[in-house]
Amino acid sequence: MAGREARWLSFGARWTGRPDLTGPERNFIINKFLLFQAAGPQKEYRLSQENGFLALDVSKEVHQALTRMGITAPTRIQQETIPPMMAGRDIIGIAPTGTGKTIAFGIPMLEYISLKETRVQELVLAPTRELALQIVQELSDLAKFIPEIKVVALYGGQPMSRQITQLKRNPQIVVATPGRLLDMVARGHVRLDRVHTMVLDEADEMLKMGFVKDVTRIIELVPPSRQLVMFSATTNAEVMTISWKYQHEPIEITVEATRENRPQITQYTMIVEREEKTGALQYLLDSDEYERVMVFVNTKFMTQRVCDRLKKQGYRAEALHGDIRQSQRTRIMNDFKRGRFPILVSTDVAARGIDVDDVEAVINYDLPNEDEYYLHRIGRTGRARKHGVAFTMMTYQESVRMDEILRYMQTQPTPLHFDESKVLRREDGEAFFEHI
Repeated sequence: MAGREARWLSFGARWTGRPDLTGPERNFIINKFLLFQAAGPQKEYRLSQENGFLALDVSKEVHQALTRMGITAPTRIQQETIPPMMAGRDIIGIAPTGTGKTIAFGIPMLEYISLKETRVQELVLAPTRELALQIVQELSDLAKFIPEIKVVALYGGQPMSRQITQLKRNPQIVVATPGRLLDMVARGHVRLDRVHTMVLDEADEMLKMGFVKDVTRIIELVPPSRQLVMFSATTNAEVMTISWKYQHEPIEITVEATRENRPQITQYTMIVEREEKTGALQYLLDSDEYERVMVFVNTKFMTQRVCDRLKKQGYRAEALHGDIRQSQRTRIMNDFKRGRFPILVSTDVAARGIDVDDVEAVINYDLPNEDEYYLHRIGRTGRARKHGVAFTMMTYQESVRMDEILRYMQTQPTPLHFDESKVLRREDGEAFFEHI
């Protein structure tokens, strides 16, 4: 671990939040880095996938963990994020779901942890409990061969006493939802005065959910010399305001959905009357043998209703939405990942944090309320270099709304339709499921 400690001392010490670390000292280090960058080619930030993670300055422990996880080549967001984040730069990254953002910020975080420090050094904020738990799992997997590193999740819906016990073990990394973190800070169970790296994951969603004041308050609780990294699927006014106010000369990294996103996903649209949606859903489920399918519905009420209808017809399905207890939600997510049931009916918010590589199909029972939600939804399939399929049901009245989504996506799905005998056909009249 000597190499890790040396790395932290030589390049990460400026982020410890020490009172003797002045603005001029911090600026000197940043300027030194900028001069170093200017002296060499810009490929420092854009690494070839052919070199894999060997081209990145990762420790042997992290590299061993990546190999164990079956990750050999960095994604584009990882290529462009890891070097500048390792260099201590603030970052605002715009990238779709499923592009490997957790690994992108997780590797630099692990590389600059001081194993001698007993206070929280790194903080990740997430909008939902599910996403927080997913991040903890991935960071824990990355730290598999660094047993001294401890990661704790703080979120509502779990007894506070259990999380307090975990905090007493002096974790270096805390992954939290904003409300629970502020509660823990107010009660004196967490101190943030030694945080040197702060990450806002799914920043657009978090701020859209009404956490602007909480996030702002948390940022102001950590030292001003900290590194602030934000990841978002889209940009909005709240995200850019946070960046402008709290980031220091951030590097902007954009991975466009149409370039990196889901070449492995085949998209279809279907005109279906509202009262016929459940029947059309069952038709899709019966027409192919999907081992894992995600069905997206806009409201909690309809999510449960659709799931109950499927169960009544003999389908093995579970619902996931905000009215379900946290313990039950965790069980449902774990069972879905393990293949104990094939159909998960979910709202957009509840699905945040679900990371399953082998979802074969996504069915949009309802059109999403936000353009970017469509991207989030279909991004659940076609992962790990596998092929996926996405079906979107809509009424004639909703076709205008679908056109808006397609302009945002810059894509054109294949239209399907039911004939008089209720057979799903392509535009040329060919029966769809006979040739897929």
